[in-house]
Amino acid sequence: MGKKTIKSEVDVVLIGAGIMSATLGTLINELNPEINIEIIERLDVVAAESSDAWNNAGTGHSALCELNYTPQQPDGSVKIDKAIQIAEQYEVSKQFWSYLVEHDIIKNPQEFIRQVPHMSAVFGEKDVEFLKTRFETMSKSTLFKGMEYTEDPALLTEWVPLMMHDRDPAEAIAATKMDIGTDVNFGTLTRDLIENLDKKSNIRLSLNQEVKDIDREEDGRWEVEVKDTETGQKRKIKAKFVFIGAGGHSLLLLEKSGIPEAKGYGGFPVGGQWLRCTNDEIIAQHHAKVYGKASVGAPPMSVPHLDTRYIDGKQALLFGPYAGFSTKFLKKGSYFDLPASIKLSNIRPMLSAGLDNLPLTKYLITEVMKKPKDKLDSLKQFMPTAKLEDWAIEKAGQRVQVIKKDEKHGGILEFGTEVVSSADGSIAALLGASPGASTSVAIMVELLKKCFPERAASDEYKKKLRQIIPTWGQSLNENEALCEETRKRTHSILQLN
Repeated sequence: MGKKTIKSEVDVVLIGAGIMSATLGTLINELNPEINIEIIERLDVVAAESSDAWNNAGTGHSALCELNYTPQQPDGSVKIDKAIQIAEQYEVSKQFWSYLVEHDIIKNPQEFIRQVPHMSAVFGEKDVEFLKTRFETMSKSTLFKGMEYTEDPALLTEWVPLMMHDRDPAEAIAATKMDIGTDVNFGTLTRDLIENLDKKSNIRLSLNQEVKDIDREEDGRWEVEVKDTETGQKRKIKAKFVFIGAGGHSLLLLEKSGIPEAKGYGGFPVGGQWLRCTNDEIIAQHHAKVYGKASVGAPPMSVPHLDTRYIDGKQALLFGPYAGFSTKFLKKGSYFDLPASIKLSNIRPMLSAGLDNLPLTKYLITEVMKKPKDKLDSLKQFMPTAKLEDWAIEKAGQRVQVIKKDEKHGGILEFGTEVVSSADGSIAALLGASPGASTSVAIMVELLKKCFPERAASDEYKKKLRQIIPTWGQSLNENEALCEETRKRTHSILQLN
């Protein structure tokens, strides 16, 4: 006889034990401690995929240095709307994390966040002109007040000595710098949040549990079918609300739900590698996150950067990431993930997006073919003295870029994050990649508003939310005094100095 299927009921099921589920679960528990939650993770540990320190950039994405958030327009001007939005969202994240420190949910903020200058660096006259225009545009905005710009080799040598050593003095180079930038270990943060949730009597963390199916019941609830990857035991969980925060695997699970809103979405997987410095003397010479311009056709996650990181309490230096292609949707996924995601409803958008993004395909093929020496040549643009013996290959995370229906093109490739939810808000999934982790708090608060509209409209909810995020609903960019006051408070609590 087969094993009997176990059945249970909860209010909320969170699929995937990464930064998104950890953030949403914490917000739900703080706003309504009575709600029963189960967090389901198919691996034997939490935060092992996209949230892991080696699998993401670790940059507190606040648009201080990421040039792909500030596109140049045909007339030469630079558009900064997206940069302002992301910077606002990151300030929300810092307020939330400050609340967690104040309430002893996070014990030591320096274990997950450190202050590291954010810089943009460009090479060549054309890009120098672009960066100067970008600086002039951004420095007028409150959120980017204090940004510095220079083309002076002497000042650049002070800022980034490793990048200027033995550089051709005739080379055109420019950089911007903001000292308030941060490095974030989202793996550590996720583990802290989920450890706190797991202590609650009304919250359950279930590891080694793989979601096999998601079905709508007649009473409006969702039945989530789960299989224990160690014992093979199957069980079914009924829930009023389901959140799918399973990284690249979210698309496959969203398709299982059968909601009309999921139709037309596809995914394009992009892998990556880092060059990790193994020489402590070199690591000690660099203290900044320096972002450059992406190659033609490159996805945003492949914007090159020479990056100071703090992982497991130790300073590290990374360069990359170098993009690659795999049909897996997760680092520990299946090579059948991409084929399994193709349905009648999304095959046209996926083919159209593929034809419209041939430069991306060419770029990925070129990246896959690169040998270690070729990777070193890319690093040498940032660090002329780089030697192969000082660097080792480190595998980075797996990302899935969103493909969605488009009336004009049939399908378009979306770079960023997107929440897809059912009309009644009873199920939602987060698709896409950067800047997801850094802006997770703002994304999850908006999700709560959409999926729990009556609760979110109550005075009690709004009062509690403003205790957690004091400036919620206000624009820091339009209020310089509030921006300065907020940053001063959060930086003090998070020990950013």
